[in-house]
Amino acid sequence: MIRVLLVDDQPLLRSGFRALLDVEDDIEVVAEACDGKEGLELARQHLPDVALVDIQMPVVDGIEATRLIAADPALAQVHVVILTNYGLDEYVFDALRAGAAGFLVKDIVPEDFLHAVRVAARGDALLAPSITRKLIHRYVTQPRHTGAATELAGLTGREREAVALVAQGLSNDQIAARMVISPLTAKTHINRAMTKLHARDRAQLVVIAYESGLVTPGSHGERRRDETPWH
Repeated sequence: MIRVLLVDDQPLLRSGFRALLDVEDDIEVVAEACDGKEGLELARQHLPDVALVDIQMPVVDGIEATRLIAADPALAQVHVVILTNYGLDEYVFDALRAGAAGFLVKDIVPEDFLHAVRVAARGDALLAPSITRKLIHRYVTQPRHTGAATELAGLTGREREAVALVAQGLSNDQIAARMVISPLTAKTHINRAMTKLHARDRAQLVVIAYESGLVTPGSHGERRRDETPWH
């Protein structure tokens, strides 16, 4: 059973999300919070698999709540998914750096919403193409962080290759096909890279890949039409 925490200051939106989730046999909404402070308290109390968190909220906003959840070792298995109104929200970049596993636009169709919750519960990153393009644009205008490049020195060649493909938004199966290895081996390379780079999840691997210069804007083409936006 996938346990979900809803954190949003708009009761109508929480009710809508709960209505979608409650009818699924494998998903359970364990709690609702109206601000980030209450969301953090309920996350510690219920230990959900997925926390759906709005950005703009009173008391403690979604970015700070994400940062606090990501910094708490007891909440290491809680995957924070940011709820944004536009998909190109100015806070998206900051939320990803704070430890968010991905993003959902609030006008997402129900089928994609349910699929995304299941993807997040597996620990995969939710980086839709529009969000990825936003992140790339931010990296064009920001200087590289040399510390990230130093961290990559501890990776093997195959691990670096796997991280670069993660940053392109590919799934484990797609990475395996590119590297001509099994999906299990691809997952092993990614997990080892996450451990060495102290990355909480795949989304943070994307940050590291761009900050280090391992992947640069324009170094790969647009996502093919047959590639899904989430893993």
